[in-house]
Amino acid sequence: MTQFEVKPEHQGLRLDVFLSQMNPELSRSSVQKSIKDGYVLVNGLSVKPNYRLLGDEHISFEQPEPVEVQIEAEDIPLDILFEDDDLLIVNKPKGMVVHPAPGHANGTLVNAVMFHCKDSLSGINGELRPGIVHRIDRDTTGSLIVCKNDFAHTSIAEQIKIHSVNRIYRGIVVGNVKDDFGTIHGAIGRHPIDRKKMAINEKNGKPATTHYKVLQRFKNYTYMEFKLETGRTHQIRVHMASIGHPLLGDEVYGSKKCPYHLEGQTLHAAVIGFIHPRTQEYIEVEAPLPEYFRHLLEILPR
Repeated sequence: MTQFEVKPEHQGLRLDVFLSQMNPELSRSSVQKSIKDGYVLVNGLSVKPNYRLLGDEHISFEQPEPVEVQIEAEDIPLDILFEDDDLLIVNKPKGMVVHPAPGHANGTLVNAVMFHCKDSLSGINGELRPGIVHRIDRDTTGSLIVCKNDFAHTSIAEQIKIHSVNRIYRGIVVGNVKDDFGTIHGAIGRHPIDRKKMAINEKNGKPATTHYKVLQRFKNYTYMEFKLETGRTHQIRVHMASIGHPLLGDEVYGSKKCPYHLEGQTLHAAVIGFIHPRTQEYIEVEAPLPEYFRHLLEILPR
């Protein structure tokens, strides 16, 4: 069990933030789960993750024993856009979760790539996320890099960290976007009330920048291209909703009423470009628009 004495300079800091700073090897989400599960006591009492420190508390933190997780390789077809000995780029379909999580133990991209790659996957992100160096939302389609070894993983992770990976998305938003080109700046963090959502949060969020341009205008919708300068969770969805143009089909940040009976947001990770870890050559791969997306572009009223 780890003990912490809170100092006056920590007054006002959230408990989960404090523990994340004291234990940089732990993710914020894992710390929050430990607090909720009763592994953290403040002056001998259980509190919530958003508890604000007074500056003189005694904190006991008992990290739970890791639970061994067995992930099964599954023979799930993959749409492979590129592959060599170091990595592969897949075109993730709509509805597929990237890695196992509560409620999604099977049928994930990890289950599929474990079958395809056998024992050739990077292990840096742990046994739950072998080969996974970045992710896209369950209902977002498109290009995703999977690393086959730690050498490739380290290189791609560093490129993502310094924002040098070229990531271009295409999406359809509700309403007619006024400007043909634009940039949205807005730090993104957890929603202050609904913890399942992200939001523009200049106080506690991380800087985020999205560049956009209009590709085609429809009567009540706009087909757009987005270039990410950063890669925050739900970045495009949050940024577009913040300017009054949520993605079509996005029931989290937009309207729950959609006339086209879509399965989540109309967003596609079209292009991904990066320096190959071994050859040091620039590689760019484009994932074709999924059929449902192409169909929408044909039937949307002009």
